[in-house]
Amino acid sequence: MANYVIGDVQGCLDSLLKLLEKVQFNPQADTLWFAGDLVNRGPRSLDTLRFVKNLGPRAHTVLGNHDLHLLALWCNSGRSHESDTIAEVVQAPDGEALVDWLRGQPLALPLPGPQNALLTHAGLLPEWSFQQAQGLSAEVQHVLSGPNWQAFMAELYGNKPNRWEATLEGFDRLRFVVNVFTRMRMVRDDGKIDFKYKLEPADAPPDLKPWFEMPREFPGEGPIIFGHWSTLGQIKNKAGYCLDTGCVWGGQLSALRLEDEAIIQVESVEPPLSTIP
Repeated sequence: MANYVIGDVQGCLDSLLKLLEKVQFNPQADTLWFAGDLVNRGPRSLDTLRFVKNLGPRAHTVLGNHDLHLLALWCNSGRSHESDTIAEVVQAPDGEALVDWLRGQPLALPLPGPQNALLTHAGLLPEWSFQQAQGLSAEVQHVLSGPNWQAFMAELYGNKPNRWEATLEGFDRLRFVVNVFTRMRMVRDDGKIDFKYKLEPADAPPDLKPWFEMPREFPGEGPIIFGHWSTLGQIKNKAGYCLDTGCVWGGQLSALRLEDEAIIQVESVEPPLSTIP
């Protein structure tokens, strides 16, 4: 029995199947944990959603920014992009069932094993404990899985507020939590999140630092496992592991086996995209 955490698939189902073959995935005993962005930009978003959903309790996922983009397009609250490959989900006969399943997923998940790790798509704000993160994730999950979820999707997009205050309320609070878990990369010394910089940390302006380089207020907690940052150029970091190794860009699809922290990778088999994410 093994637990595998898998980086951003983004509709690259053929690469995912190649990876599962390499690790000899046993759906009767093993469990998969996905770091978000199951869909978009790759060629098989619809098939990927169907595959992961059909694994039932043998697969768990957190939401990524591309997953939320799909939800926004479903309820006409987002703008489509030229690189999108999720229209097939919206048009599918089982599209509504897939969307309902997706919007029921959390933003943060505790992982099994002795490391006491936490899984999110983009990372964790340095001042949040794992317990607080799971509570904030539950707040968003409650709204997204509820009957009025489309009202929140209409207010989802935006970069403000960009600094955490415990007194935040309503859509501002929910938007900030979503942005941390699904979009965050760089943080300023004053705690404000910069949502524009997406490249390697070494090339960033001096007033920006990767969120995982900032001092954690709860340093005794376990590693944070995330994806989202294909240009990061490293897997192991001060906070834990980044498993987005650019599969959709012609890189690799990566998995972390929790039992021994082994990294398993396969080369992407999909035609690579050619622009910076």
